[in-house]
Amino acid sequence: MIDTKWAFQRYESLRAALPSAAFCQTFRTGRDLSDTAPDFDAYILDAFGVLNRGETAIKGAVEQMAALRALGKRLIVLTNAASYTRAEILAKYHRLGFDFDACEVVSSRDVAFANLPELPPSQVWAAAAAQGDDFSDAPAAARIVHLADNPDLLRSAGGILLLSSARWREADTAAVVQALLDRPRPLVVANPDLVAPREEGLSLEPGLIAHDIIAKTGLQAAFYGKPYGNAFEVALNRLAGIPRHRIAMVGDTLHTDVLGGAAAGIGTILVTDHGLFRGHDVAPFICSSGIRPDWVVATT
Repeated sequence: MIDTKWAFQRYESLRAALPSAAFCQTFRTGRDLSDTAPDFDAYILDAFGVLNRGETAIKGAVEQMAALRALGKRLIVLTNAASYTRAEILAKYHRLGFDFDACEVVSSRDVAFANLPELPPSQVWAAAAAQGDDFSDAPAAARIVHLADNPDLLRSAGGILLLSSARWREADTAAVVQALLDRPRPLVVANPDLVAPREEGLSLEPGLIAHDIIAKTGLQAAFYGKPYGNAFEVALNRLAGIPRHRIAMVGDTLHTDVLGGAAAGIGTILVTDHGLFRGHDVAPFICSSGIRPDWVVATT
């Protein structure tokens, strides 16, 4: 059963592989982000569980972003949704009613592509990607090919790139594990999430696949996105001049958003009603993990 308790326990089992951070001793509670406004000058926002759930905007989120802008707050979206190009992400947000511009969006896909290791000219990246992804935003020197369209790539590809789990099957994990055991190669993960909240429930994400592969091969992977510092540094560079203690990471998970934000030295806000902890009392999860946000609010 893929549910909140299962996902939480899976994140906890991987704790040693995640960044370390120090946390506050207690947290404050509020109804929404407006209660936190005196504490922060800028917000780094997760998307799933904060702005949207799947393809649906969270009620009141569009209006809340407008209200924060009216107070002079700076906004950055930091998302692990690596299935989309930045243009596609912007189009989605605009369709949902948000007014973010390109400079206000950082995706784990952007960060992974910026750090993609160079392969020999004759070799390609075999990518787990959403159908229709044309990789037009990838570096010019990177040759990326859909693994789902050509499974034989596992024999010749120079590396494995995990962008999306949309077309992934259990047999694909076994095939990649065997290919990497036969010939170790780079494994790059552009979405470290284990699960993501959607309209119908929690979906399995590339981070879960990656950790399964790591456990079965003993190999390492390069992760890009929350909770890792590579993604936070890109977002924080967009907020130059604002002290870190006046910036808050807003998210729906403890092990990606809150842990990552705390490790980056910024404030943290957990939104409970729309993401991983929807329908649950979050206090036992905070107590069990020791991952304490500065604020817990019900909704965006």
